[in-house]
Amino acid sequence: MRAARQQLRQAVDSLYSRGHATPASYTRLVLECVRAHDVDQARRLQSHMELHSFRPDDTYVHNRLLHLYARVGKLDDARKLFDKMPARDVFSWNAMLSLHAKCGSVGDMWATFDEMPVRDVVSYNTVMAGFAGNGQPQKALRVFVNMHENGFAPTEYTQVSALNACSQLQGLRLGKQIHGRMVASDFRGSAFVWNALTDMYARCGEIHWARWLFDCMVDKDVVSWNTMISGYVINGNPDKCVDLFRQMQLTGCKPDQITVSNVLRAYFQCGHVVEARKLFDEIRERDKICWTTMIVGYSQNSREEDALQLFCHMLSTNVQPDGFTMSSVVSSCAKLAFLLLGQAVHAKAILVGVDDGLLVSSALVDMYSSCGVIADARFIFNTMTSRNVVSWNAMIGGYAQNGQDLEALKLYEEMLQGNMKPDIITFIAILSSCVHANLIEQGQKYFDSISKVHGITPTLDHYALMVGLLVRSGQGDKALSLIEQMPHQPNSVIWSSILSSCATTGDIRLGKIAASHLFDLDPCNAGPYITLSNMYAANARWKDVASVRSLMKNRNVRKVAAYSWIEFDNKVHRFVSEDRSHPETDQIYEELHRLIKKLQVAGFIPNTKPVLHDVADNEKLASISYHSEKLALAFVLLKNSDGAIPIRIIKNIRVCTDCHAFMKYASELIGRHIILRDYNRYHHFIGGKCSCNDYW
Repeated sequence: MRAARQQLRQAVDSLYSRGHATPASYTRLVLECVRAHDVDQARRLQSHMELHSFRPDDTYVHNRLLHLYARVGKLDDARKLFDKMPARDVFSWNAMLSLHAKCGSVGDMWATFDEMPVRDVVSYNTVMAGFAGNGQPQKALRVFVNMHENGFAPTEYTQVSALNACSQLQGLRLGKQIHGRMVASDFRGSAFVWNALTDMYARCGEIHWARWLFDCMVDKDVVSWNTMISGYVINGNPDKCVDLFRQMQLTGCKPDQITVSNVLRAYFQCGHVVEARKLFDEIRERDKICWTTMIVGYSQNSREEDALQLFCHMLSTNVQPDGFTMSSVVSSCAKLAFLLLGQAVHAKAILVGVDDGLLVSSALVDMYSSCGVIADARFIFNTMTSRNVVSWNAMIGGYAQNGQDLEALKLYEEMLQGNMKPDIITFIAILSSCVHANLIEQGQKYFDSISKVHGITPTLDHYALMVGLLVRSGQGDKALSLIEQMPHQPNSVIWSSILSSCATTGDIRLGKIAASHLFDLDPCNAGPYITLSNMYAANARWKDVASVRSLMKNRNVRKVAAYSWIEFDNKVHRFVSEDRSHPETDQIYEELHRLIKKLQVAGFIPNTKPVLHDVADNEKLASISYHSEKLALAFVLLKNSDGAIPIRIIKNIRVCTDCHAFMKYASELIGRHIILRDYNRYHHFIGGKCSCNDYW
């Protein structure tokens, strides 16, 4: 190709040195430019023709140049040539239609179509494909109807564009009508049309009809297999997708990147993460879609660390990530609260040029919020050129998660003033803010507005938050009444909300009712047993504690191990209660002992009520002294006692009352901002106070 281009350049150079050229020379050189896709030499030829006032007898030469410009997307060059052409025919107009469609300029495409003095079936097909390919399927179907009215017989390309439009609209009825006309006119078509039909039925939810068409196809190509495999993924049939992939392999049809990506998605939907990785490792040439599918699949299956490692591997192979890839990686950083890595990924997004995309920006807002850096989250939110409901939800939820409940409610009102319609996620964040801020009347108002003002049916999550708010305000009977009025059957989310709220208020009677329902709904979940035991232990009801522990033992219920982790020096350090596995264990415990003594001098009194055993006070004290978050704090102070950067600790379960008080005292004593994220929310400890106001 390089040699051909070099020869072409020399030929055009020679043309300029000679001056005039014959029509045959121009035609030959133009065709050479088209074959070589050489736009630069095509421009030079066009300039030479204009310089010497060459006027061809027909449109052939100019049309070839137009089609070359259209093929490579050179809209300005094509427009200038089109405007200067002494004569135009339908091929000239069609080239401009194709270019506008390719560039996504559907407005200019329609204006050009409207100006055409004469049209052929290619004109209609081009406009239909342009509308369907640029997210305007309704307009594509209107052109389809207009084409019939003007007496043009549809071709394969017509049928495919119309069926693609039906697929986008999930217009099954119209799709069936098009299929019926094809059958009535004995229009058999090629695999090209059959694939479009199969796709239409699959995307409209008629997966059995899609499979029937697929099985009837004689000459299946890789697109046919991909269409059916994708259809099973779309319709939530991952097992059938995998089975079909195995059949495809038996036929000898070679899968491509699209096949593999769909099968990977199916594996992840089934939870078959190991099988997905095995298939991925077998692929020699992986494109961006395959890498992204794996990264997203890991993230969706709670394998965020694997997702991040794979992203680093992706970069090492020089595959350029896109916005979808970056947003998924940022979300993985958010779930793990890996701020340093999240900042590095943010920098990479800026370098790639996708940081200002709506998808990535919203993910960044969520990531910084999830890492407790709410100021950076708000900065990105403020600089976004456009926002959707996901962006607003990320920022509102970020405020709610970080204890800035009034800011969350204020931003929600701004959202409404900006005519942005809230969704179910918005109200989860709003009601959470009302729960944490104990805003009963305001919470009731927002809850009522979900259906009455915004026409949204409240979900069980909304009811759970409202029920929790009522319990926290001492209105347990009203909460039970609301549960009875729900259009949904109460599930574990509802009863967990009540139990959690009862743990805060100390309402053992209602807590016991909620726990009993949870024992029936999910007997192997240790959470309700532990919460109820905590409540009994806090009131020294040791027989009841023993009864719950006996029930757990009989049902073989295992307590989830509590652990905390921190990022330090580009590494993740994980601690469990009374952990002695860290290489610097001795120094960490010495540092913790020094800190405990200083806090006790300052007035800190350990709270041993969370201890679930009826043992001596000194044993209780030893039990709570070495909780995982305390060890993590001691490690940070050991490594960086005078730092100004906030200390960030992540915990996989809810922080206990003693550790919460411990962190408050520590933040004042050491003069550091301590950020502790438990499974429920962020706690910002500054100067002896917590952002949750002790009502978490």
